[in-house]
Amino acid sequence: MRIAVTGSTGLIGTALCRSLRADGHDIVRLRRRSSQDARRYENAGRATAPGGPPPSEVMWDPKGHWVEAGGLAGCDAVVHLAGAGVGDRRWTPAYKKEIRDSRVLGTATVADALASLDDPPRTLIVGTAVGYYGDTGDRAVDESAPPGDDFLANVCVEWEEAAAAAQEAGIRTVFARTGLVVAREGGAWGPLFRIFKAGVGGRMGSGRQFWSHIALHDHIAALRHLLDRDDLSGPFNLTAPEPVTNREATAAMGRVLHRPAVLPVPAPVLRAALGDFSKDVLGSQRVVPKRLLDSGFGFAFPGIEDAVRAALR
Repeated sequence: MRIAVTGSTGLIGTALCRSLRADGHDIVRLRRRSSQDARRYENAGRATAPGGPPPSEVMWDPKGHWVEAGGLAGCDAVVHLAGAGVGDRRWTPAYKKEIRDSRVLGTATVADALASLDDPPRTLIVGTAVGYYGDTGDRAVDESAPPGDDFLANVCVEWEEAAAAAQEAGIRTVFARTGLVVAREGGAWGPLFRIFKAGVGGRMGSGRQFWSHIALHDHIAALRHLLDRDDLSGPFNLTAPEPVTNREATAAMGRVLHRPAVLPVPAPVLRAALGDFSKDVLGSQRVVPKRLLDSGFGFAFPGIEDAVRAALR
């Protein structure tokens, strides 16, 4: 297949592109440009010039609502993963706006561009998040659960609604609601490996809050599964079958890395360091992948210790 990917340089995007290329698929990367640069490329007819090979890169400006739509012609699928990192910075009002705009405006830009094509891709996969459900406490939730009412939940609702143009155009649209990806290269889990290797890891807050995790290997396999199955659409939770508490996750990190996990991080310290983001670190999300399991997907690393060991390989 020929597959376009936004966010291709991020943790998940890099791993997905590597996996797809290894199986012989063609990848088209969407690269961000300023509106001025984007218009210059468009006026030059770069992506739509006849007779040349199809482009391996397509320019886009998500905030300017512009993409080289002609460069997406001939693609079988689009995987949209771009967005500002949720845990990359302290949540100031300005950065919360960046989190929201990068997801909502970016998704609308992609969806509208695909809907405008005479022969659009068959599939659009939008990488969203289990933040959709808000704080669920000890209650296990699947894809049938309603959204929460906090900041990330509201962002996730708008994020998914922004793909409406693609759905209305008849494009099979999948929402991959991602949990905490266990990987040492980056993402939310990457810093934990560094902290625990330094011997200063431990539970966060009470440690009783649930963390819905997934091994990077399983996450990529799940995306590939959703790409291949033309009968699947709508929301899918990309999380391991058994969510674990923060206490269980940090204990597993200590065992695998042979480091103590005895230095808890008090909730007030997290609030001071992370701002509003601390509510999500200290909050509990017990999310299960019912639709993914019902579709026949099998996890290679279902347990938290399995996932941590896989991340080290």
